[in-house]
Amino acid sequence: MASYNMLFAGFGGQGILFSGKVVAYAGLIDGKEVSWLPSYGPEMRGGTANCSVCISDMPIGSPLVTEPDVLIAMNNPSYDKFIDTVKPGGVVIIDSSLVTSSKRREDVRFYEVPATALSNEHHLEGIANMILLGKLLESTGFTSMDTVEKAVQKCVPASKSHLLEHNLRAIRLGMEQ
Repeated sequence: MASYNMLFAGFGGQGILFSGKVVAYAGLIDGKEVSWLPSYGPEMRGGTANCSVCISDMPIGSPLVTEPDVLIAMNNPSYDKFIDTVKPGGVVIIDSSLVTSSKRREDVRFYEVPATALSNEHHLEGIANMILLGKLLESTGFTSMDTVEKAVQKCVPASKSHLLEHNLRAIRLGMEQ
């Protein structure tokens, strides 16, 4: 397995930290070295949020991801701030419903997924982040769907267990994009 240094970025309330947490738990379930470092402004919703996730077979020297292999951006400010930091050959996944920046790079694998529009169209409102996680799984193969299912089950609290199947549907939908 390769090491993955991932950066999830967007507004607070878009599920950025939750997506990163699911990915981190998947790494733990696979027996990998993992770090998860959330970063967010003082606002609960609407402020900036990002999260660094490292998954590796080797010990992780720093939890801070400054040159990600993978960038998932859910808004223009995050995309504009982090696009130039992605390593050449890396993966960039954007919610093309919300990211309209025209800046593109030719040295990365670039995926535009209209995640917010798809979440609304498929009655999965509020979980566009999980559609992008599905695309992450499909495009990188960082783990298996079985492992992601276990990670989602671990991360969705009992009080929101009714959302478990919606999250899994959203991931599968993202894998089809």
